Amino acid sequence: MAAGEPPAPPAGVFAPAVGPPPGDPHLGRWFLFRDAELLVHEPRRAGEAIVPHLTDPGDLGLSPIAPPLYLGTLDGDPCWTARLTDEAASPPPGMAFHGLRELHGRLPEAEWAVAGRAVQLLAWDRDHRFCGRCATPTNPLPGERAKRCPTCGLTAFPRISPAVIVLIERDDTILLARGHQFAAGRFGLVAGFVETGESLEDAVRREIAEEVGIAVEAPRYFGSQPWPFPHGIMVGFTAAHAAGEITIQEAELAEAAWFGLADLPRIPPKLSIARRLIDSWAAARGATIGQP
Repeated sequence: MAAGEPPAPPAGVFAPAVGPPPGDPHLGRWFLFRDAELLVHEPRRAGEAIVPHLTDPGDLGLSPIAPPLYLGTLDGDPCWTARLTDEAASPPPGMAFHGLRELHGRLPEAEWAVAGRAVQLLAWDRDHRFCGRCATPTNPLPGERAKRCPTCGLTAFPRISPAVIVLIERDDTILLARGHQFAAGRFGLVAGFVETGESLEDAVRREIAEEVGIAVEAPRYFGSQPWPFPHGIMVGFTAAHAAGEITIQEAELAEAAWFGLADLPRIPPKLSIARRLIDSWAAARGATIGQP
């Protein structure tokens, strides 16, 4: 085992916190980012990745751009995060930088979720160094995850951008769409950001009408998923086709169609709530989708 590597951690429980206990030596798991890429050990075990266990990034010869942020504990182990300077362009021996999409399935699920929280808090910390109202440097608010302007009192909390994602059913088929940015042959579900003043159900109806030109009924909440790309939360719904034929919004979509179990195209990978929605629909029909 390389220096700085902890034993492979089990999936566990994360307890968020704003600050460490008094006298905490910073020893714990460090979620160190170069832009949006996480630094991990890459041991010889194929496919595995390990978050470093350190007292300070200096243990690896690395320097944070700004003071580190305390995240809380995972299985009682303190968790810290920091953004690294440009000297991290070359990772330490036996380590590498990877985006969170690449690391899904290589890190334990609970640890991957903490990494997603970390990258969002680092972006918030970076983007709120100055007051958005009067440009004065902000100060951390003791005991809260917030920054306050000492001049005008404006307080900035971490924010997320909610989006809805919808599995639309018609008889024994579902509507799948392919965005222009998708890989060839890859389809997903209709999704979009919630607008100011909208309910989630209103956003479901509007996004579907805008993107594929149909009306739906009976939108029903399915579940949600934090989505750190860069700071969203995906709120999943199911809905039933009510009226209309598919007419795609060409600025957003390349194509869309109804698909049954027998002719499903390539669908999103298992890390996404889109896949959970599709897998749940298939399971209700006694089927399992074999795609990864």
